[in-house]
Amino acid sequence: MDDHTTQIRVYKYRLYPTKPQVAAMFETLRLTRTLYNAALEQRISAYKKQGKKVTGYDQQKELTALKEACPEFEAVYSHVLQELLERLDKAYKGFFARVKRGEKAGFPRFKPMQRWNSFKFKEIWDKKKGRWLTPGRPTEGGKRINIPKIGSVKCKFHRPLEGTPKNLQVVHECGEWYAVYTCEVPKNPLPVTGSSVGVDVGTTWFAITSDGEFVENPRHLKTGLRKLRVQQRTVARRKKGSSRRKKAVKLVAKTHQKIRRARLDFHHKTARKLVNEHDVIAHEDLKVSNLVKSNLARSISDVGWSQFFDLLSLKAESAARKVIRVNPMYTSQTCHQCGHRCKESRLSQSRFRCVNCGHEDNADLNAARNILRAGTRPSGVNDSEVMHVVA
Repeated sequence: MDDHTTQIRVYKYRLYPTKPQVAAMFETLRLTRTLYNAALEQRISAYKKQGKKVTGYDQQKELTALKEACPEFEAVYSHVLQELLERLDKAYKGFFARVKRGEKAGFPRFKPMQRWNSFKFKEIWDKKKGRWLTPGRPTEGGKRINIPKIGSVKCKFHRPLEGTPKNLQVVHECGEWYAVYTCEVPKNPLPVTGSSVGVDVGTTWFAITSDGEFVENPRHLKTGLRKLRVQQRTVARRKKGSSRRKKAVKLVAKTHQKIRRARLDFHHKTARKLVNEHDVIAHEDLKVSNLVKSNLARSISDVGWSQFFDLLSLKAESAARKVIRVNPMYTSQTCHQCGHRCKESRLSQSRFRCVNCGHEDNADLNAARNILRAGTRPSGVNDSEVMHVVA
């Protein structure tokens, strides 16, 4: 397929494995994690002792010998073992690339059981013949999927699986198992609306559009914070390593999962509404990683701007819409009416009054209109040509 007419989309479905299948899945997780850590140790030791670099290809060539020496690895599909070595190789290359760019670089780490919750089948579709391979193939009319070395697992396809499947990842999350398909799907352009909008985000209101729409901030974390505090105190009282502590930890994870899902659902719906109604969407290009270091860290993390902007871009790409990231500098200090810029014009969090022309407006609405103007401004025109700056 042409890259310009398709995009990658992920479909996540709930699995309902039997007890023997659950045991087989956990054993696959254990073996893949063991191999990942062993491969990482091999790379580190080879470099320290011999100054030699071990590549992912070198390690994949040793898989046959590994299965002969450790027959237990025969219980894991070969592509799953190859994929985790590719994952390690990618982590290594990413580390050295960040070092070369002078960025903060974290060296690949050994994975404990709590941080290893998935295994992946990297090829599930035969491109030449246009048909399913063994991994992930739906069976029994779409009620089950085939997972090699595990069996035929019951799967809830709550929505159709579209496009060409690329790979399948089996994920364990809060005591539940999921099949995550990555597919290449055709883009779905929407009819032209002729509308453009600027979006200013915040913590008081989630988003304010240049059209005057105020989207309420649902504050998902704040809603569940009282329950989380009680559950976390319970965890703190339990003896480390005990079964009761493990159960208490699972309850905390479930609560976080519920909050995370509610936030994701809200972001999806808000982004979809904007994409359906507007051809061009301009929003602030915020450095959220820097903002979370402030005293509003919890509120900023709760509102989830980064996730929202990512979803907005993906939906816009599929619908042939345009998303523009605008430098947020001075958007809250500039008068939309006359272009005059002055710090004193921002009277409070919600009030804006221009000291030059006397124009009064909601501060966030004024900022959203500035964002729209900056996003739709003809190329080659800068701020100094359209705004008056106070010395």
